[in-house]
Amino acid sequence: MLTIGWFSTGRGEGSLGLLRFVQERILRGEIDARFQFVFSNREPGEAEGSDRFFQQVDSYGIPLVNFSSRKFRRKVGGDFANHRLDYDREVMARLEQFNPDVCVLAGYMLIVGAEMCRHYTMLNLHPALPTGPIGTWQQVIWSLIESRADRTGAMVHLATDDLDEGPVIAYFTFPIVGSLFDNLRREIEGKPLSQLKETPGEELPLFRLIRDGGVRREPYLVAATLKSLANGTVRVRDRQVIGPDDRPLEALCLDKEIEEALALD
Repeated sequence: MLTIGWFSTGRGEGSLGLLRFVQERILRGEIDARFQFVFSNREPGEAEGSDRFFQQVDSYGIPLVNFSSRKFRRKVGGDFANHRLDYDREVMARLEQFNPDVCVLAGYMLIVGAEMCRHYTMLNLHPALPTGPIGTWQQVIWSLIESRADRTGAMVHLATDDLDEGPVIAYFTFPIVGSLFDNLRREIEGKPLSQLKETPGEELPLFRLIRDGGVRREPYLVAATLKSLANGTVRVRDRQVIGPDDRPLEALCLDKEIEEALALD
């Protein structure tokens, strides 16, 4: 049985929905796994969204560990990046009773330092293809719009010292061209990207359409990756992704599996 540690700030419905999605598939026996803990860098009372997330974790009977990065910042002062190692070490100390096979970064809004990446096998969900772009999901979508990309997706990769560049375990793709996408592109033809970022910003219909396509598929990617790890189709050893024959494994493209699951749901 695969044991999982789950790192999430728990900001809102996306974080709650992703945890629920995986937990439901564990309970149905689709993934031979269990959660050892959920960790959040927020504490109860800091935000309404995270409080709802914590209530959901409690309802599942999963141990919840909290350590407020906001309070830590206030205590140490200065640039948080200069104190990231101290914060991560405190987190690891609070989690020392657990020994998960993998940890999943799912809406965890802090950069994880090198020491923690080496301490755990950490999986990161990045909302872009293995070929990029890098950055936050907002930066990725603006880059796609600017470059007039015809395809995007998301990947699960090993978290390493290099942000968003660890070995890829699995990914999906989907097209961002076609009548609806093309019509929305024509509406913004000739408008500078800087202007679009200001008004309407993330409410731009093309931006929302791209984002919605990724959000619908991301939970399936995380669940399928964990299932592959649980059944031995994929393994992680010495920071490398390998197959059941102990040979390096190419990243799994899960387009077919994800689109079929979407159609059934």
